[in-house]
Amino acid sequence: MATGRRSRIESLSNPLVKRMRLLREKRHRRAEGLFLAEGLRIATEAREAGVLPQWLFLAEEGAAHPLARALVAATLANSGEVIDTTPAILSKLSGKDNAQTIVGIYAEPEAALTDLDRTAAPIWLVAERLRDPGNLGTMLRTGDAVGAGGLILLDESTDPWAVEAVRASMGAIFTQRLVQARWEEFLPWLRSGPGQLVATWLGDDTQDYQAVRYAAPTFILIGNESQGMPEDYAAAADVRVKMPMMGKADSLNAAVAAAVMAYEVLNQRRTH
Repeated sequence: MATGRRSRIESLSNPLVKRMRLLREKRHRRAEGLFLAEGLRIATEAREAGVLPQWLFLAEEGAAHPLARALVAATLANSGEVIDTTPAILSKLSGKDNAQTIVGIYAEPEAALTDLDRTAAPIWLVAERLRDPGNLGTMLRTGDAVGAGGLILLDESTDPWAVEAVRASMGAIFTQRLVQARWEEFLPWLRSGPGQLVATWLGDDTQDYQAVRYAAPTFILIGNESQGMPEDYAAAADVRVKMPMMGKADSLNAAVAAAVMAYEVLNQRRTH
């Protein structure tokens, strides 16, 4: 059986450190097909989901933890490389002064709409031109919490493999399917099989979100944080819904709106 190797790096000028540090930039992530995830919790979530790093950097203070030992063993058994290193190098990789004690370098999974089994889950989240990586990570966490199948990012959304998005997902980026597509691809795919498209929208024909009976699989469409979604996108939905706003604010944060909608769909399935 092939096994990986374990080495030690202490120099900030090491070529591998320099190469991996560049993964904080989108163009380098795209060129390498790799992304960075930091922290024992996220790396453990990945391991439990069957995803292991190609390179695992860890500091001495983190290596003794039982979960870290299990992660090291699994990485080596999967022909990955384990690198014992310093907190300074971990900070260099993550871009944080108070870096976690573990940083993993993972291959970006390639997935298309045609790879999805829409019947595998009753709920799917769809985000149109989502720009904030924190919102993206939070939506992945919500999807994991409600048992969603995954997140479909439409049009020019933020990079899901950015360090900030991965961090905000708290490991859900490894448990949720993630696909990037254009609206022109998504709508025909959706209509080629079962699926109710539900748009959060403020319009004349919009219903209260609790007045609708949702059909599985439910695709919850959330618009851009500042501009909402295009009118023709909303018009293409099977139903348009809104949440009551009792104060002066006229809208919810995109990730919060997704969570409210996802839990309403989940609760309907739990109680009926």
